[in-house]
Amino acid sequence: MTVSVRSFAKINLGLRISSARSDGFHDLLTVYQTIGLHDVIRVNVRRGAGIEIRCEDPRVPRDESNTCFRIVERAMAALQAKGRIIIEIEKRLPVQGGLGGASANAIATLLALERALRKTLPAPERLRIAAEVGSDLPLFLVGGTVLGVERGEQVYPLRDLPSTACVVVTPEVGVSTPKAFAEWDRLCGAGAHAREAVPLNPGYELGAGHRQLTARNPSDRMNELSRELSAWLSEPHSSAPFRRGQAGNHLLGLVRAGITNDFEQVVFPEHPELREGKHALKRAGAKYASMSGSGSTLYGLFESKAAAVRAVVRLRKQGWAAQATATVTRQQYWRRIFDC
Repeated sequence: MTVSVRSFAKINLGLRISSARSDGFHDLLTVYQTIGLHDVIRVNVRRGAGIEIRCEDPRVPRDESNTCFRIVERAMAALQAKGRIIIEIEKRLPVQGGLGGASANAIATLLALERALRKTLPAPERLRIAAEVGSDLPLFLVGGTVLGVERGEQVYPLRDLPSTACVVVTPEVGVSTPKAFAEWDRLCGAGAHAREAVPLNPGYELGAGHRQLTARNPSDRMNELSRELSAWLSEPHSSAPFRRGQAGNHLLGLVRAGITNDFEQVVFPEHPELREGKHALKRAGAKYASMSGSGSTLYGLFESKAAAVRAVVRLRKQGWAAQATATVTRQQYWRRIFDC
């Protein structure tokens, strides 16, 4: 039996990095958002034993270093299942692009495996296995708009943003996440951007004037965070957030509040073409533009689907590899994930 699953990408709506922890990881604060671009994962369970990965993209590893391989190993043990697992990855997302492609592939593989075996892991067990394999994996067990803290593996569903037109630019350059973190540590150590980190736990509220995230203690803090952050990032389903000069423009508040991706500070100097790509998105009409994760993918949020399509035409004429998509809500995510 072969099961096919869509493996949706994510973007980061802001990403804050603290200094390195004693275990070598960094505490992060970010809002993940799933988008419509995706790979396709096909899982087949046969008689025998072992795990085989098939992919036409030579950059995708086919051994135990692949996140799909690692999650299947753990899931088969947890499910007490046997069989030879064939994983076919139809790669459409960029490798080392900052869209969480490898992490999304692993979760899609897990979901397809469960269906193929007709067995289901308890939700806490799924999350535990996902976090063991990689920091970005748990967000894809939630979908939609998701708060990520600690290494990014502690995830909390936020009230969904309305589906918003998006343009994704995928430069040919790849960015190594470990190298980006190492450069961040070097710059912070040199005092370029050293700062006291906000204690990263699930207790935040938007501070006065929506200028910063600050810790708080009430037991209902996550519910309030969800309301505040959703109101801050979006308005009701209409084009209202994009109207020029509107005082309550919460999406543009991303820029005014200084919500940016810290990785841009270390990646843009190394790859100046990425900075130019962000500027190109803004010149093409993006209301907000940023790099996703550690890069190299860039994205822009647009007023409408038509505006995004026009921007793609303009960007392609300038030589950028651009495509239009939209953010995917949690409901859309789970409705479409098995619709292959």
